[in-house]
Amino acid sequence: MRSKELSIELRDSIVSRHRSGEGYQNISASLKVPKNTVASIILKWKKFGTTKTLRAGRLAKLSNRGRRALVREVTKNPISLTELLSSFVEMGEPSRRTTISAALHQSGFYGRVARQKSLLSKRHMTARLEFAKRHL
Repeated sequence: MRSKELSIELRDSIVSRHRSGEGYQNISASLKVPKNTVASIILKWKKFGTTKTLRAGRLAKLSNRGRRALVREVTKNPISLTELLSSFVEMGEPSRRTTISAALHQSGFYGRVARQKSLLSKRHMTARLEFAKRHL
């Protein structure tokens, strides 16, 4: 499980300590932040010149685990969106109809069923056979 983002003040203090010549190990020990995190923050600062979050858009309401559970439920038992919504409320996942619908669309599931091809009657089969014999 991923931890929460570090505050901008903490990230800025990591960069300022790095600029003053302090090593990764010392920064990590004094601020109680993993050494890899310190390294990645400094690398990002060197590359982009900022310590702000560069994420575009909002975070997803539904976790990857929830999305997989949703897809598993739909493939196992095709049910309506309202029934799916009520079962997900019991699981403690987000309970918006549009959230679940969007997640299903992203996974390639839509509320459509393929049209069934009509079966041929005896009359149709004999007519097709006669047509084929005439046009040989």
